Amino acid sequence: MNVAEESTRSVWMDVRLAHAPALDRAATADVAVIGSGIAGLSVAYEISRQGRSVVVLDRGRLGGGMTARTTAHLASALDDGYAQMIDAHGLEMAMRLHDSLVAAIDRMETIQATEEIACDFRRVPGFLMLAPTSPDSELDDELAACAKIGVPVEESPALAALAGMDPVRALRFPGQARVHPLKYLAGLAAAVKRNGGRLHGNTRVDSVEERETGVVIRTESGHVVRAQDAVIATNSPVNDMAAIHTKQAPYRTYAIAAPLPRGNLDDALYWDTLDPYHYVRLQPAGEHELVIVGGEDHKSGNADDGEARFATLERWARERLPRMGKVSHRWSGQVLEPIDFAGFVGRNPGSERVYVATGDSGQGITNGAIAGMLIADLIETGTSPWAAVYDPARKVKKRLGEFVSENATALKNAAEYLTAGDIASAESLAPGEGKLLRSGLQTIAACRDRNGRLHLRSASCTHLGCVVHFNSLEQCWDCPCHGSQFAPDGTALNGPAIAPLGAVGEGGKLAAAE
Repeated sequence: MNVAEESTRSVWMDVRLAHAPALDRAATADVAVIGSGIAGLSVAYEISRQGRSVVVLDRGRLGGGMTARTTAHLASALDDGYAQMIDAHGLEMAMRLHDSLVAAIDRMETIQATEEIACDFRRVPGFLMLAPTSPDSELDDELAACAKIGVPVEESPALAALAGMDPVRALRFPGQARVHPLKYLAGLAAAVKRNGGRLHGNTRVDSVEERETGVVIRTESGHVVRAQDAVIATNSPVNDMAAIHTKQAPYRTYAIAAPLPRGNLDDALYWDTLDPYHYVRLQPAGEHELVIVGGEDHKSGNADDGEARFATLERWARERLPRMGKVSHRWSGQVLEPIDFAGFVGRNPGSERVYVATGDSGQGITNGAIAGMLIADLIETGTSPWAAVYDPARKVKKRLGEFVSENATALKNAAEYLTAGDIASAESLAPGEGKLLRSGLQTIAACRDRNGRLHLRSASCTHLGCVVHFNSLEQCWDCPCHGSQFAPDGTALNGPAIAPLGAVGEGGKLAAAE
């Protein structure tokens, strides 16, 4: 199981990757990749093209992770802004980061053409629009920063369809792109198989152990995979307890899709300057188009008001696109926000043979393509022109206030072990409802699924013990500290947690974790 089991369905989920059997025996490979989203399959593709043997493992079905919950903007415009990137890392690093984003879009364009992947890839411009409540300096600073590092951008007149009645300033970034992410993943998976790669779904990895001669990966079923190198591409790394998790924070983001008559909106990517910002794109859909609108982000596990956020998102969209039809899809996903604006792609801190790809921020698809190129280069040659930009072991030299603020979540969360539960008895739970329940000194995650079955599990996340919170929209438990997610029955759906929430024995006492 993975986050494909959560309640909402994205517009992409009608496409499913070919079935991949569970691993049923010991295996060896040059490179083992854990995770079959955009990062994992991009790495597997690049490695397999080099003639190396590759095995891909996923805890659920292939392509069923967060890649299926994105909106698939391919952007060399930085969602956090190059002005902030320069302030945090300097001009040279900002230039390299921009180069990597451009190269990622180019690489995806080449792959979909070479492998003949029909994935609705198209080059489009991107527009950063000044929100009504934002000062002009938001665009002035970004325009100046882009000029310093050579990012192609120009002032653009407002686009009436998204500006409402009043004109707004906007910056136009050429050479961006959009893609159907699961069609693209399906093409990558097929190419990996043609290159001799092996793909296994429903195979949970329990441990990754680096040795002098290689890496040993143990699965829940007891089968062992031995490889020279391993790549952890699981949205939030499942191999690391704290080194990277302290430098990024999990956020839930929301998206809706609705039909829009052709000609109502130019095919482009759109973002505004609010925090959290809105993001908009089109997707071909037969005789009409679908407009996809996202935003309303919040820290994972810190809110349970998904319906209200969808309503706010739809209201914002209809004010700008009055001919938008009835919403056909609503979904949420999780992004990992790096504190200093660059993702974490490369060697795992302290490792020589284990690599990670995480910290996707709002550019998960673009960063996944970067991971494919960067990690393949590190494995093959030991170097990459972008290694320093994305180095997972880098220190947070600036943004220390943000570092302290994001990590305070764990300290605040610990206090929940001392407070009373949300309810006195699990019997009061309605179908689809989940609450925290106190039993002596224990905190229990109690929920009744939509079929009416009651589930009682430990409320302690099996990663580092934070108290999980129920997400009634997705019918899962979210960990606000590092982004783990669990099904109502306690099964881990998303990393960094691997093990399920602990079982509760008779009388409400916690049993040993399964």
